[in-house]
Amino acid sequence: MSNAVIPPPLGPDDLGPDTSPIAYETNGAVAYVTLNRPDFRNAQNSVMTYSLDAAFRKAVDDADVKVIVLRGNGKHFSAGHDIGTPERDFNTFYPNVATLHWDHTRSDDQPLDSGQRLAREIEVYMGMCRRWREIPKPVIAQVHGACIAGGLMLAWAADFIVASDDAFFSDPVARMGIPGVEYFAHAYVLGARRAKEILFTGQRFTAAQALDWGMVNHVVPREELGAKVDEICAQMTEMPMQGLFLSKKAVNICEDQMGMRNAMDSVFGWHHYAHAANDADSGDSLGGMDARSMRDAAQKKGQA
Repeated sequence: MSNAVIPPPLGPDDLGPDTSPIAYETNGAVAYVTLNRPDFRNAQNSVMTYSLDAAFRKAVDDADVKVIVLRGNGKHFSAGHDIGTPERDFNTFYPNVATLHWDHTRSDDQPLDSGQRLAREIEVYMGMCRRWREIPKPVIAQVHGACIAGGLMLAWAADFIVASDDAFFSDPVARMGIPGVEYFAHAYVLGARRAKEILFTGQRFTAAQALDWGMVNHVVPREELGAKVDEICAQMTEMPMQGLFLSKKAVNICEDQMGMRNAMDSVFGWHHYAHAANDADSGDSLGGMDARSMRDAAQKKGQA
């Protein structure tokens, strides 16, 4: 664990256009929420996650905002959960907001035990993404560059995805012996056979493939990405807020009736079995893998 000073998460009143680790600005009826750790490929530490939640709350509470755009600063949308930057803060306490659970933190730099890890991932990963999926305003994920593992969770919690032609996606955590990321929507956003393929191989897939498989809505050249998202936002802001909210609620209900929420709960249990099994076998809940080793494994397969 680094001795880097970790700032507290930003509250809704602290957010601005250039605020790290989340930038926030509005233009008319659209709020732009920007992941802002470009030096770390927008890897999601806890202070970013809680600041992101504050940004979403600010947009929801703003009566003038009808649509929210989630995007990333720098070369990539998000490289996933922070499992190795100098600002990793897995054992830093922030008040729980996503679920009712006990504090997962501890006073030293030792790894989380199984109970603490479960508490953390219920709160910071599963709980937050479910909270954001239910935001009562449309959310567009504007994706460019890498959208890896935990980055998929952010994009999938949005209502739909607009990607640049240089975007690429993967969930490689089966390399850790773990059945995919915590917010396990794979079979619903990709279909069962594609979900198995990307999990079993750890392969990256392109924006064009994601479009063909139905995971993203539009793919455009990188230089046209912002304009395409703004075009869609302009169409949606002409709709009544009640129509937007109820339409979103209706589709989410249908997904849940098809079993997504219950399936996610079941897979979450197997996810934590995998962490515990790894820890029992090797003392490392991540199975000896980190961000660099997983990236290197992908490059060896010609997927850089």
